[in-house]
Order: sequence, then structure tokens, then C-alpha cells
Amino acid sequence: MNSFFNRKYIIQGIFIFVALVLLAKLFYIQVIDNQYKLSADNNVLRKLIIYPARGVILDRHEKVLVQNEPVYDLMVIPGQVQPMDTLEFCNLIHISKKEFDKSLRKAKHYSLFRASLFQKQLSAKTYAAFQEKLFEYPGFYVQNRSVRYYPDSCAAQFLGYIGEVNDIEIEKYGGFYSQGDYIGKTGIEKSYEDLLRGQRGVRNIMVDVHNREKGSFFDGKFDTTAVAGDRLISSLDKKLQIFGEALMANKIGSIVAIEPSTGEILASVSSPTYDPNLMVGRQRGNNYMKLLENPYKPMFIRPIQAEYPPGSIFKVINALVAQQLGLINANTYFNCPGGYHYGARGFMACTHVHGNINLAQSIQESCNTYFGNTFHKMIDQNNGLRPVNAYTKWRDAVIKFGIGSTLGIDLPAERNGFLPVANYYTKIFHSDKWTSSFNISLSIGQGEVEITPLQMANVMAIVANRGYYFKPHLIQAIGDKKVIKKEYTEKHYVGIDQPYFDPVIEGMSRVVNAPNGTAYYSKINDIEICGKTGTVQNPHGDNHSVFVAFAPRENPKIAIAVVVENAGYGATWSAPIASLMIEEYLKDSISRPQYYIDRILNANLLPGQKKPLIKPVEKKKDKGTDQKTALLITNNKGIKKGNE
Repeated sequence: MNSFFNRKYIIQGIFIFVALVLLAKLFYIQVIDNQYKLSADNNVLRKLIIYPARGVILDRHEKVLVQNEPVYDLMVIPGQVQPMDTLEFCNLIHISKKEFDKSLRKAKHYSLFRASLFQKQLSAKTYAAFQEKLFEYPGFYVQNRSVRYYPDSCAAQFLGYIGEVNDIEIEKYGGFYSQGDYIGKTGIEKSYEDLLRGQRGVRNIMVDVHNREKGSFFDGKFDTTAVAGDRLISSLDKKLQIFGEALMANKIGSIVAIEPSTGEILASVSSPTYDPNLMVGRQRGNNYMKLLENPYKPMFIRPIQAEYPPGSIFKVINALVAQQLGLINANTYFNCPGGYHYGARGFMACTHVHGNINLAQSIQESCNTYFGNTFHKMIDQNNGLRPVNAYTKWRDAVIKFGIGSTLGIDLPAERNGFLPVANYYTKIFHSDKWTSSFNISLSIGQGEVEITPLQMANVMAIVANRGYYFKPHLIQAIGDKKVIKKEYTEKHYVGIDQPYFDPVIEGMSRVVNAPNGTAYYSKINDIEICGKTGTVQNPHGDNHSVFVAFAPRENPKIAIAVVVENAGYGATWSAPIASLMIEEYLKDSISRPQYYIDRILNANLLPGQKKPLIKPVEKKKDKGTDQKTALLITNNKGIKKGNE
């Protein structure tokens, strides 16, 4: 009897256990696991993300630099895909069977019941042909997108490009982006991503078993509207930018032009450049790898990332700082015997014997001796200070010009440049007893100091403004209300009294406008340019050609820096390029003879490819072309006199 009752309880226990297991499974299926719900929902309801139009980018005259054009992403829900004619499908969207299998495996790995990207950016033409047969392929649907289009193919490094988000970016933005979304990767597209991307919307669509749309769910009651991204008005002058890129063709280097009264960047040329449209479309990956493999590094943003010794243009800063320290003035004379003697046997050569010259003349003729003596006074004879302390005082004055630190431009990846601290030399020389003879090259912008082309142009903006600058920036205004960031309206003073700029500016004017100035051949008859040439020593090859300037002298409208790598004298290449840019911007035309422009446009100064592309012409005195101008045109190697 007891045995019977024991078996009874065991059987009941088994039934209860099985019932509990079934109840638990039902609970899991209905409450916890959403696999079947998703499958059911996706059979009748599809959530379409409505991607807003990305904000357009305009130049300072509101001409389009970047706009949008429609493309179509092909999405897939792997759990709904049925046996089909794969070959026909591949032919319709122009992919191989191998690509089809790879994309489907990736989608299945992501989720069987969630939509994911199958093929991105089908063209309007491909989509038109595919759309007619889309209903034959359950599990596939098309989502409208837009991609960037660059109508003038200019300013690639400035504008940047967009690309698919990666896992790090998805995590950084707290899940705002998902797989297949696009985000600004470089340039303005990255800096202003939050404004350009807009706000996404959602559209709930009912579909039948054949994947055909049957209308909006609840008449769109649960839909949300997409909001387009803000438009950005850049400070760039498109016409000037295109002209600058043409002048820098087949050259390595930069042009940076700034409006001194606002800090707005008028042109930002990085050469070699590339067509930004290459970074759009289904061949983007292949194009990107080709650009990365290019030996001339077109992806490198030279205006903010290239760092060079400034050369003789650094004399402008030393002249201003020495005056502010009370160690020289406009009437301070030094004798130049053809070079500067320092230390026991050190000698820093000059271009030629200058004799007794004052400050303005030293700028005009770029006298190394004058600035060797000036640096000696600042470091070794600075009111009884030890040289190591005097150097620190000098350095503190120089960094106010934006040297040795970023200027905070609205572009990612700006570099600092380099200006050594005093301890740098103490470690090198194993003592703090060093003097100016140990780093005398800093007097003429050589040695350890390095600055970017943007910093060079900003120094010219400071001189043009007689002592202050606005933070350089590329976006002038934001949105339809044209909002201007407050930080771009604040003046940054450099601690130099205004009267000390007068002799320096006078010397810079003579550089271009006096017959014996180092950049006389870049003179414009009715525009007074104030500039400074530089020939930067390069341990890795030919010297770099550098020129900085602002114009006109009174009420300046443009400050500019030009660097042409491995090109030699500043007067030969950089100064004419800057002069043409200034004339184009201020006059909207070029008055110089065509051969003057052609010499620049046709020159190939890439390493290993230099060659004179303009045949020598006879020197003529008629038609406004004197012998000195003819010398500039016929001599591609440089100008013997005044070749800084």
C-alpha cells in the first residue's frame, strides 16, 4: 500500500515538473525572448529611419562648397530571406556572388531578425532598375540616404569627409549612431558634426508577406519628422581657394590667408590636394588606400600639421620683442661685415656685406648679422639676467604670438609647433651656463624652433593689426540666424606696444616695394604689400621657400603665408604666389603679364621632378616689362641679388 502511494507522488511530481518547465518556456518565449515578436513585427511592420539632409557648407559669399545628393542603402532582414535567383539579384545591383555571400553572412552574424546594411549607396540609376523587382526578394528593402557632393572639387583637407561609424564612435556618442550610419571623419565635417548631422526621424510602414509597402502604421501617428542639419557659412573665398590650389599644383606646401580684422581664414591650401568626391561612393575604400599610399601625402593637412623652421620671417618677431624689452629701437645700428661672429670661432654668414644698418634696413635686406647682435643682447645683456633666465623671458614674449602651442582653429588635429624651454638646452649642454652662442640660430628662425603655416599667417595678422589677433577660424556663421561664436570676436593681445611696429612694418614694406628689397619682383604697383622672405634650411633636401605678408599697409584686408617645400629662395616662388593671391583677393583680377602667372602655374617643383617649364625670353623694356622683371621670368633657379 505504501509503495502504491509513493509511486503516485512520484508520477504527480513528474507531471508538475513538466508543467513548470513548459510554463517557464512559455514565459521565456512570451516575456523575455523577443525573437518571435521581432519576426512577427518585421512581417507586418517596418521602422524606417529617416535620415535628415546633412547641413550644406557655403563659402563667405554663400556659394556652395558642399551639398547633398540622394543614394539608396539596401537593407536586409536575414530571417525573412527566401530562396531566390541570386545571380539575377547580383546583376541588378552590380555585385559578385562572392560579395553577396559575404554581405549576407555579416548580416546573419549581426541578427537574423533585425535589419542591417547589405549594400550601401546604390546610385539612383541602379535603384531605379532594382526597384521594379524588389518585391521578388523578401527580406530586402531600400532606405533613402544622402551623400556629400563637392561641385568644385576644392578645399578637400579643409572640408574633410564623412564615413561609416566604427565601434569606438558608436560608444563615444552613447548609441546615437548605429551600424551603417555616417559621421564626419576629418575637417569641418568632424569639427561641426553635432550641427551638420541634424535630427533623425522614424517612419513606421506596414508591409505584406511579399515585402510590399501597404501604407503607414496608424496613419503616421507614431512617426517622427527628420530635421535637417544646420548650414554653415565658412570664411573661405571659393574663388581665391581655387586659384591658390591652381598655383600650388605640382608643388608641396601650403597657403594660408587670413582676414586680420576678424581672424577669418580666406584660403587654406594644402598641396598636393585631392578631389573630395573620391571619398564618396562605393569606391571610397579603394580611393582612400590610394591616397594613403601616395608618396606626397595628400591626406596630410599641411596648413595646421606641417611644422617648419620659420627662417628669416622669425626676424619680425625678434625685432618686436627686442624693442619691447628695451634693448634696441628704430635707430639702433649694427655693423655687418658679411656675417656674425660668435663664441670662439663661430660665424653666421650674411647674404652680403651690409655695413652699418638700422632696424628697418635689417628687415628690408634680411641681415643675419643684425639679428645675431639683437639676440645676443636679449640673451646675454638683458638687464643683468643670467642667460638661462633671459632666454625664458624671451621665450615668454615669443609664445604670445601663438608660437609653440595650438591657436585653437576649428579643425581637428592642429599641431603645436615647437619652441624649446630653457631646460631643453641645459640638458643638451649638461650645464645651465650656456649663452646665446649656443642657440644663435634662433635669431634667424633656424635651429630647434618650428611653426606651422597657420601660425606664420597669424603672425602677419598680428603685425597688420599692430599688436593683436582674433582666433583663426574657418566657420564664419552657423545656421539661418548666422550665429557667430563669441570666442571668435575676442582680441588676443601679444604684449607689444603699438609704436614698435612702425619700423618693422616700414622694413617689411621695403622688402617688396624698394628696388633692393628681397621680394621686389613681387611688387604690385597700386597695392602696398608689407612682407618678409625666408629661405628655410632643410636637412633632408633642398631649402624651403617661404614668404609672409599683409596688404595693404593701411587698413589691411589680408595676411598670408606661403610655403613651397624644396623650392629654394623665398623670393623665387613663395613671394610671387603670395603676391598673386593678394592681387586676386583685393582686385578680383590679375594685372601682371600672363607669362608671370604661367611660370607659377606650369612649374613642377615636386622632388625629383624639377625642371624649367618656361623657355627663356629676351629681356624687353617695352610694354612695362623692365630687365628686372624679365630676370624673374627667365631664371627659374632664383635671383642672385636679394635672394632671401
